[in-house]
Amino acid sequence: MRPDYQRTVLLTGLFLALFFSSLDQTVVGTAMPRIIGELGGLSIMTWVTTAYMLTSTTIVPIAGKLADIYGRRRIYIAGLVTFMLGSALCGTSASMLQLILYRALQGIGGGIMMPLAMTVVGDVFPPEQRGKWQGLMGALFGLSAAVGPTLGGWIVDYASWQWVFYINLPIGLLATLTIYWG
Repeated sequence: MRPDYQRTVLLTGLFLALFFSSLDQTVVGTAMPRIIGELGGLSIMTWVTTAYMLTSTTIVPIAGKLADIYGRRRIYIAGLVTFMLGSALCGTSASMLQLILYRALQGIGGGIMMPLAMTVVGDVFPPEQRGKWQGLMGALFGLSAAVGPTLGGWIVDYASWQWVFYINLPIGLLATLTIYWG
């Protein structure tokens, strides 16, 4: 078992990563009218979400096996880095097709992070404590769903739609560092 300090640092990183990756799913939906206004592509706009969902769903069993082989921390950090790379690229999109492709990459990272977070909790807590921490992670997901649309609207009103994606970078970096140290 890890010392309490290491577990706290690790949980902080996991909670940050889960919050910003789940927040991203609702923030982007609010920004879509502005994105379509700039990039066009109304006829293919549903692919922005669909590409993310397809890749994130497809990668789950692969990530699980890779985590068993190479270690959960290593694969989780790879997922974080992939998600941040996808976020950075999404912010640079010059067309709807680029945004769709970059969202697919971002989905790979999200598909690694979400389920592995629950697995990591299962690794570092005894069975009688796992439910509490996994329940808190579920509540965090619910909070992000409630906060996301408002935050997305605020970002596109006071900045630009690109910041819907760029906001993930500093939070993701902090999450990566805390998980690495935890």
